Amino acid sequence: MNWRQLLSNKRFGLEELHEKRKDDRTEFQRDYDRLIFSAPFRRLQNKTQVFPLPGSIFVHNRLTHSLEVSCVGRSLGNDSAKKLLALHPELNDSHLSEIGAIVSAACLAHDLGNPPFGHSGERAIGTYFSEGNGLRLREMLTEDEWQDLIHFEGNANAFRLLTHQFKGRRRGGFVMTYSTLASIVKYPYASALAKEKPKFGFFCSEADDFRRIADELGLVRLSREGEPLRYVRHPLVYLVEAADDICYQVMDMEDAHKLKLVSTEEVRQLFLGFFEESKREHITQVCHMVQDVNEQVAYLRSSVIGTLVKECTQAFVAHEEELLNGTFRGCLTQHINSPVKEAYEACSRKAYEKIYRSKDVVDIELAGFKIIMTLLDLLIEAVMSPEKAYSQLLINRVSEQYDIHADTLYGRIQAVLDYLSGMTDIYALDLFRKINGNSLPAV
Repeated sequence: MNWRQLLSNKRFGLEELHEKRKDDRTEFQRDYDRLIFSAPFRRLQNKTQVFPLPGSIFVHNRLTHSLEVSCVGRSLGNDSAKKLLALHPELNDSHLSEIGAIVSAACLAHDLGNPPFGHSGERAIGTYFSEGNGLRLREMLTEDEWQDLIHFEGNANAFRLLTHQFKGRRRGGFVMTYSTLASIVKYPYASALAKEKPKFGFFCSEADDFRRIADELGLVRLSREGEPLRYVRHPLVYLVEAADDICYQVMDMEDAHKLKLVSTEEVRQLFLGFFEESKREHITQVCHMVQDVNEQVAYLRSSVIGTLVKECTQAFVAHEEELLNGTFRGCLTQHINSPVKEAYEACSRKAYEKIYRSKDVVDIELAGFKIIMTLLDLLIEAVMSPEKAYSQLLINRVSEQYDIHADTLYGRIQAVLDYLSGMTDIYALDLFRKINGNSLPAV
C-alpha cells in the first residue's frame, strides 16, 4: 500500500462530480463538519458510554467520548504527519499533511452505529437472534444474513449508517470521503469470518460498498475470489483505535473517581506510573498547588494522555513499513515503551476490577438487555405480520427513512435494527414503558 493512494478525498456516492469550493476547508474537514451537524451524532448525547447517564455527577456519554477521542485522534494524526513528511519530503504534495483531519473525522464517527445501553446493547441484539426468539428466523435467511445478525457489530453498523442510502437521504449516505470511511473500519472483513474473529466490519448488504472503497484505496485483499471478503486495515485505523483506547482507558478512570469507585490515591498512583522519577516529582509538585482533588486528577489525566499520544505516534512511525505492508499485528498501545505500557496495562486491570464489573454498570447492562429484547420481539413480529392491528400501530411509530416494508425479510429486519440502534437510551426506555403500559402520553 502507498500513502498517495491510501489518502483520497474522493466522496462516496459523488465520485463523478467535482464541486468547486468557495472556502478554504479541505474535503476531510468537511467530513468533520458534516458529522458534527448530523442528527445521529447529536443523539450520542443520550447514549451510555460506560456508566448510567442519570445522576447529579456528570460522567461521559457517547457524545463527549467521541469529541474527546476526536481531539486525541487529531493530535495523533498531526504529530504522525509531521514525522512522516520529514521522512518522505517527496509526499509534500499529497494529502499526508491532512492525516490529523482524516483521523479526527473518523474518530467522531466511530461510535455512530452503537445501539443504546453501551456494549450491552450490541450483545443484546446478537443474543436475541442466537439464543432468543429470533432463532425462529434462522431458516428464513441466508447464511451470510444470519451471521450479520447473530454477531451484530456497532462498527459495521456505523459503516452502514455512513454509506447506506436511507429514504430521503442523498445517494451514498453521508457522502464521506473514501479515506475517512476506510479509517473507521477496525475489522475489515465479512461477518462470515466472525466465527474465527470476534468482530467484523460490514454487513453483507454493504460488502460491495466496502470492496469498492478498499480497492480504490489499494488496501491489500487477503481473501480469494469466492471467499468471504477480508482485507488488511487502512493504516489510519490504528490511530483511530489508539485515540479510542487512550480515552476510554483514562477517562473511565476519571469518571470512576468522581463516582467514588476508586480512591484518589489509587488514581494518583496509577497515573503517576506513566512517568519516570524526575517527571513524576514535577507532576506531584504541580498537583500540590491545586486543592481540589478532581482538578488534581484532571491534571494527571491530561499529562497521561499527552504521554500516550507521544508514545503511540512514535510506534506508528516506527512501524510504518509494516503498516503499509499489512503485516502489523496488535494495536499501537501494545507497541509502546515498556514503563508506559506497564502503567497502561495496570490501568486496564484496575478498570476491569473496579469499573466494568461494578454494580451500576452491570445494572445498566441488565436493563438494556431487557429493553432491547422486548422491543426487538415486538418490532420483528410487526414486520413479519404487518397485517395485524397491533403491528400496524408499531410500524406507524417507525420513521419513514427506514425501509420497514422492504421486499426481503432481511431488509425488514435491518430496518428494525436501523431504527433500534438509532434510539437514545431515554427514547428506548420511554418506548419500552409505553408499550408495557407503564407510561402514557400526557393528556
